[in-house]
Amino acid sequence: MLDHMIVNVRSKQESATFFAEMLGLSRPVPVGHFLAVKLSGGTSLDFAEREVHPQHYAFAVDEAEFDAVLARARERKLPYWADPQQTRPGEIAQREPGRAMYFSDPSGHWLEVLTK
Repeated sequence: MLDHMIVNVRSKQESATFFAEMLGLSRPVPVGHFLAVKLSGGTSLDFAEREVHPQHYAFAVDEAEFDAVLARARERKLPYWADPQQTRPGEIAQREPGRAMYFSDPSGHWLEVLTK
């Protein structure tokens, strides 16, 4: 089972807080020189200030969590898309049997939230 992943960002405070707030998770906590955001199942994303090479992170959520993330994106006026190519702005992908949306974090990482 995956224990943790290190996410390289420009500002660990900004990005860890963004992830936690957008995904409705607990506030980041210091772990050594990282800021950690706990995911379900005990896995954590450990944020470190290092050179950034944007990555793709996909999070499977239930329908209520998806609606909450979408509401937070709209509240922040955060651009989001129905596709990773960014050709369908402000839309949600309708997939059988779920939905998906894409947006970026403050360091340029590409985030996907999806239901199954």
